[in-house]
Amino acid sequence: MNSTRVRELRGGPSSVRVSGESRSEFERDYGRTVYSTPFRRLRDKAQVFPLEPNDSLRTRLLHSLEVSSVAEDIAAQSAREVIHAEPHVTDDHVRDIPLIAATCGLIHDLGNPPFGHAGELAISTWFQKTFKNDDKFFSGLGAKHSSRVQDFFTFEGNAQAIRIVSNVELLVHEYGLNFTAGTLAAAGKYLAASSELGKNGWHEFKKTGFFTSESEIFEQVRSVTGTTGCRHPITYFVETADDIVYCSVDLEDSLRRRILVWDDVESKLRSLTSDDPLVLRVIKAAKAHAHPLVEYGRAYPDALAQTFRVAAISELVVAARQTFQKRYDAIMNGEYHLELLMDPDSEARPFINACKAILRADVYRHADILRLEVRGRQVIHDLLDLFWEAVRDYEPTQQGRVSPSEYSGKLYLLLSENYRRRFEERISADRQNELYWKLRLITDQVSGMTDTYACRLHKDLMNG
Repeated sequence: MNSTRVRELRGGPSSVRVSGESRSEFERDYGRTVYSTPFRRLRDKAQVFPLEPNDSLRTRLLHSLEVSSVAEDIAAQSAREVIHAEPHVTDDHVRDIPLIAATCGLIHDLGNPPFGHAGELAISTWFQKTFKNDDKFFSGLGAKHSSRVQDFFTFEGNAQAIRIVSNVELLVHEYGLNFTAGTLAAAGKYLAASSELGKNGWHEFKKTGFFTSESEIFEQVRSVTGTTGCRHPITYFVETADDIVYCSVDLEDSLRRRILVWDDVESKLRSLTSDDPLVLRVIKAAKAHAHPLVEYGRAYPDALAQTFRVAAISELVVAARQTFQKRYDAIMNGEYHLELLMDPDSEARPFINACKAILRADVYRHADILRLEVRGRQVIHDLLDLFWEAVRDYEPTQQGRVSPSEYSGKLYLLLSENYRRRFEERISADRQNELYWKLRLITDQVSGMTDTYACRLHKDLMNG
């Protein structure tokens, strides 16, 4: 693998710098993310509880900010303690590494559709259902297991995030947000095209890393940064931060919402881990720090939920840094294919597995969540039905626009104007892959919606 100093090459020309500006290119990537529309939309996308009226619980926006904070923390400490020891690493590198991690933490969920992971499944199952009803639906895209077909059969939010920042969300030209190669490479959590899933036992090949529409830029970025066939080292920090945050915070929010009770959580954590030392330290710290909060007026369940989250994140960050240091050479050589927290030698592994088991059994299957996920599936399927009708027979007029006189034309004009313009440019330049761009358009449209907007539009179009 190349130097930890990742290249700053962008896909297109960078925006003009004003006189006196001293921001690095990686600082500009961070700023572009914060001010982007997809990032703002995360405020109304579910983390665990779709359409949650309690505004103290996490949305995808708050989750992403927390992941960014933890990723930056792990990266900064690792850069100072481990990476800085390399002879070719400078102070600038030590500054850039946590900044890239922070940016990738912000964008890691940009591609999540309405209703979270249930929304991902809903998009995939719509395409699978449509193909089952019409086996010629994908005619012209290749065989059933080709990338162009599997892009839709196995819709993946991580791949959609790569698509958004490099293709969909336009800044001033066709290169999306026009991130540096370093940031884009670190944002690529998975390596495989959709047609390569399951070809080997590596973690990266369990999910789609990029869609066919982004394959060229993805491979160029890998080549520039020296990460072809392997993950960027910073990716491990972001993935670890995501696991740390969602395990601890989803439990915290579930305790606050009274879906879980502390005594049950403590009992299950101890039982599932056979009183693992790290688990006992987290529990002890949570109880010790909860009592002062109660004295200041906090309800004991809420105080425990908060102090549990603080203690858990602190312990898990330390464990992640230790594993990174232990596996540093393998990571830098592109030979490490595990997750830092799931490493066989990781002190955090029992705790993380126990948290995930509790969340799967007692939270993600809770009746309130399941009802909303079922509702979300119907919303997404109905909207895809309507928008497919809008683009199915699309033919540009001589003026370059569809006629609104037909019903499909009316539906077409309900699609995002920005998405439509991008689609019309694509289809004019690449009529051979017309079907692929039509399916990309409706997928971009629906996956970009917030939970509330999707429900409101569905209600308006389906007469309640």
